[in-house]
Amino acid sequence: MKRVLRIGTRGSKLALAQTGWVAENIRRRFPGIEIETVIIKTKGDKILDVPLAKIGGKGLFVKEIEEALLREEIDLAVHSLKDVPSELPEGLEIAVIPSREDPRDVFIGLTARSLEELPRGARVGTSSLRRKAQLRRLRPDLEVLPLRGNVDTRLRKLREGQYEAILLAEAGLKRLGLAVERTPLSPEVMLPAVGQGVLALEIRSGDAETRSLVSFLHDEGTALCARAERAFLRRLEGGCQVPLAAHAVLKGNELLVEGFIADPEGERFYREGVRGSPREAEELGTILAERLLARGGQAILEELLT
Repeated sequence: MKRVLRIGTRGSKLALAQTGWVAENIRRRFPGIEIETVIIKTKGDKILDVPLAKIGGKGLFVKEIEEALLREEIDLAVHSLKDVPSELPEGLEIAVIPSREDPRDVFIGLTARSLEELPRGARVGTSSLRRKAQLRRLRPDLEVLPLRGNVDTRLRKLREGQYEAILLAEAGLKRLGLAVERTPLSPEVMLPAVGQGVLALEIRSGDAETRSLVSFLHDEGTALCARAERAFLRRLEGGCQVPLAAHAVLKGNELLVEGFIADPEGERFYREGVRGSPREAEELGTILAERLLARGGQAILEELLT
């Protein structure tokens, strides 16, 4: 067994908290192992003044980490699954999907406690096209403004009065242990991003030793949901340049998958759901994508990606 395990991660507080959780669990399971955390700066970390949709390219928060993994400078990468493109580089694989944290978005207001309480024309911060499109449908009177930076930076900008409210992921706030007053938004109101709240542990294909160290963290229920959501994303190939979302839930012996695709202003908005056997997770995600493409999503993709 390895005596030293090198884990690659971004340097943000959230990324380090997520990596720390993985490392602590491994240490408890294998007390004799030494774990080294290797911080790697990604393109998405370096460009903070431009909305992600305008930077372009895939893997903005994972590419450099994956390159280090391929060069064998690290043994394991810990990612937020929503940052991982649907197609992985040759020679790499997601070995483990731990149990999902709360996937919902949350509303955090300067004074308001809900979207309904915001006055007309209020400024809401988010750089997510997915959130913007849904906000525009819920409250077309609001001014949706770009918001980049880590969680602390975003909360600071809210406190400074740059916005009347911001939207964040509940999973990040929980993993950071932040006691911020917020209102969760149900998936019926605000459909989460593909893989939101899910961690991905990536290794080199064939690295059985590293796999044996992390396999106990795997949660098959979460993995099934993630496979359905990522199959949806793979078929649409939209990345962060297209407003889209998919969220899968296991209910008994059934897998429910909901998704949408929209234009950036939420004027053309197509949302549907499918259900079926968990064994057909990827097929369900693909079927859902095909239905949305047929309803009008194909035209949106052609406009935004050409």
